[in-house]
Amino acid sequence: MNQFLLTISLILFYGNLFAQSNEQPLKITALKGDFYIYTTYNTYQESRTPANGMYLVTKKAVILFDTPWDTTQFQPLLDSIKKRHQKSVIFCLATHWHGDRTAGLEYYRRQGIKTYTTTLTDQLSKKENAKRAEFLIAKDTVFHFDQYSFETYYPGEGHTADNIVVWFNKEKILYGGCLIKGADAENLGYLGDGNTKAYETTLLNVQKKFADPKYIIVSHSDWNNINSLKHSIQMAGELKKKKTL
Repeated sequence: MNQFLLTISLILFYGNLFAQSNEQPLKITALKGDFYIYTTYNTYQESRTPANGMYLVTKKAVILFDTPWDTTQFQPLLDSIKKRHQKSVIFCLATHWHGDRTAGLEYYRRQGIKTYTTTLTDQLSKKENAKRAEFLIAKDTVFHFDQYSFETYYPGEGHTADNIVVWFNKEKILYGGCLIKGADAENLGYLGDGNTKAYETTLLNVQKKFADPKYIIVSHSDWNNINSLKHSIQMAGELKKKKTL
């Protein structure tokens, strides 16, 4: 009996290893209409961790939000988009300076894609030797691409000093990047470059400005649960109380 259980355990163990090794390094999921979530992976705290980005297909081209975390997936993402939509990426916006958002900026610039960050992100990218964009945004900005428009918003310091969010008013989609954590997250994640005192206020600023999102896209968790912002505010408030005790 013990030998039987051991055999079953080994089969399950090696089966899981095989399944993990065969997982696709790039996943693309339809969100709504012309909006798609792409996911790549990297290792954080000895665990394979997803990193979600987003892209939007307009009448003429594709708009990219953040870059893959996995550096081997820069070109595969472009190839997958081209094959799926018969259109090319022409614009890429990174939402803060960390590598899970900016790693592909220089690569995409070399492909002729216009890359953007805020001026604050660029200052931090330069200081921290991170990848930098070709074009800079000095303030909150509204962009128009064919039938779509979106606005960038800097709500204050939180996950990093420069984190921004992106809002699609017509579709009520809030792209929160790493500032907003998943509804099932146990904590606010990496805070080595964060501001724990300001985090709650920053999130409340987002909630006040964009009061009724239908979708909230987060970077490292499931984005299907609309309670992610509310949960993040709660965690930030609890963390702030601990820091002040």
